[in-house]
Order: sequence, then structure tokens, then C-alpha cells
Amino acid sequence: MLLKKLMHSALLFGAIAGAAHAADITLLNVSYDPTRELYQDFNAAFAKQWKAKTGDSVTVKQSHGGSGKQARTVIDGLDADVVTLGLAYDIDEVAEHGLLDKSWQKRLAHNSTPYSSTIVLLVRKGNPKGIKDWNDLVKPGISVITPNPKTSGGARWNYIAAWGYALKQKGGNEATAKDFISKLYKNVPVLDSGARGSTVTFVERGIGDVLIAWENEAFLAIKELGPDKVDIVVPSVSVLAEPPVAIVDKVADKRGTRKVAQAYLDYLYSDAGQEIIAKNYYRPTVESAAKKYGNQFPKLKLFTINEVAGNWAQAHKTHFADGGLFDQLYQPSGKVAQQ
Repeated sequence: MLLKKLMHSALLFGAIAGAAHAADITLLNVSYDPTRELYQDFNAAFAKQWKAKTGDSVTVKQSHGGSGKQARTVIDGLDADVVTLGLAYDIDEVAEHGLLDKSWQKRLAHNSTPYSSTIVLLVRKGNPKGIKDWNDLVKPGISVITPNPKTSGGARWNYIAAWGYALKQKGGNEATAKDFISKLYKNVPVLDSGARGSTVTFVERGIGDVLIAWENEAFLAIKELGPDKVDIVVPSVSVLAEPPVAIVDKVADKRGTRKVAQAYLDYLYSDAGQEIIAKNYYRPTVESAAKKYGNQFPKLKLFTINEVAGNWAQAHKTHFADGGLFDQLYQPSGKVAQQ
């Protein structure tokens, strides 16, 4: 009887001790516009496996907006444990302010890019304007919806995709690319601050003939609206868009969340993480997953930003910095600056 009481006490003590050591952890993932659905699914899966593995409960809070604006909120003091932004330049900017190591991109596989995407065209059902490729976007009378590259990472990818297309045409050079971009943005009636805002403008508000969009946003629009509302037009060529991820060292160390934050990003590369990525219409970068899910994505020629604009620091300075080519070629009034 005494032995049973001692065993019962030991079990009870162990249960109490285990409960006392189980932690409630909160992470903040500051992300860009079109990842809402992806991380809603991913966060639930990560929390479930982390609970099973450690007994700790993890709640992941999300913040979404234009990638450039999101980077600025972190720089200005928003305590993000991790950032999952639209382009490497935005995380580099966070690193420039001392919030994480400048070599952050070497920490995880594929330059800390667990998924990729590209830029496609979304048109009204039946494609009434007959849009087949980038060159159709500069025709008179075509209304093009794309966000503002001053605030949106997706918008910068859109711009680079169009710029690269122009360069790769027969006889293409910087002058012809400038002319193409100026004609394209002359057809843009409104610049939303982020990619999701532009999707809402096109899909819900019914503005525009064509939306320049992340591939995953285009697929999501068809899923939510049904295939009788919009069509995807896959252009002849587009950019390989690589949205990276990183731990914000200064915040994670201050909050004591580095271990969980690292596991969170690592889980993106797991079989389960890559499956969630594919189901949310992003292209997995782990080779086995890329092969497994590759058939669900359209085939098209992809170029890298380095091929057409240099690295992101060079591209920013040339195209998107104050006074850069975008500012020269686009005017808020809709008038295009003379060359």
C-alpha cells in the first residue's frame, strides 16, 4: 500500500513538474501581402508538431503588408522574431540597421528561400482584351493593375519581370526597356501599396483589364472566385521571384525565442512544410518537393534578377530609389516623364 502511495505521489509530482515546465511561447512573423493563407496553414501545423515534440504551446502572430513597408515597421521598432518578406533587399535593409547579421542569407538552404514564385497575368474570364503576353500591356486602352514598387516587393518583381521581358526582345536594350516601362505604367490607373490591395482592386472592385500578379495570388483568385470569373495568362517569359526568410537576431535574443524561431523557419524546409507551401500555390525549393509538386505549376522561361538588373542593391539604386528610373518614368497624374 505504501509502495502504491509512493508511486502515485511520484507520478503526480512528475505531472505537476511537467506542466510547470511547459511554456507558452509567442512568435511574431512579419510578412508581405500574399502570404496570409500560407502562414495561416503553416502556423497551425508548426504549433501542432512543436507541441508534440516539446510540450510547449506556440502561438504565431502575423503582420502583413507591402514588403518594403513591413521592413520599415521592423526597423522602426516592431518586435518581429522572424521576417518572411517579398525580396532580399528588404531583409538587407533590416540588417543594415543592426537587427540581424548581414550574412543572414547563408543561414538556410537556397539562400534562405524555402519557396519561390513568378509573375503572371490575370485577366477577366474569356480574356476579352486578347492579352497573351507582356507586349499587350502597353497597347492603348488597356488598363493594367499593379501595386506601387516604392512600397511593395511584389510590385518590384512585376517591374523587373516587365523590364526583363523588354530587354530580352530582339534588339532589346536599356532605351527600349525604358520606353516599354513608361508605356506600361501609363496604362496603370491606380497604384495600391501592396500586392493584396491590387488583387482586391482588380477582383473585388472590378477595376482594370489585367492584373500583374504573383502566381500564387492568381491561383488563389481562381480558387476563391471560381474558374468562371478570371483566367491566368502565362507570359512567354518572367522572373524567378525568390521571397526569403530570416530570424531577426536582436529581437529573438531579447525575447528568448531564438530556438523556436529557428525551428519555425527550419520547418518550412520539412516535407510537411513544403507540402503546405505547394498547396498554397508557392513553388517548393527543396528538390524532392519541387519534383513532386512541379506539375501543378505552368511551365515558362524564367530569368533571375541578376540577369536583367544586377543584384537587389543595384536594382534598387537604379530603379526604385528616390529619383531612380521608376520616379522618372511614372508620374502620379498618369503622365509619363519625357526622356
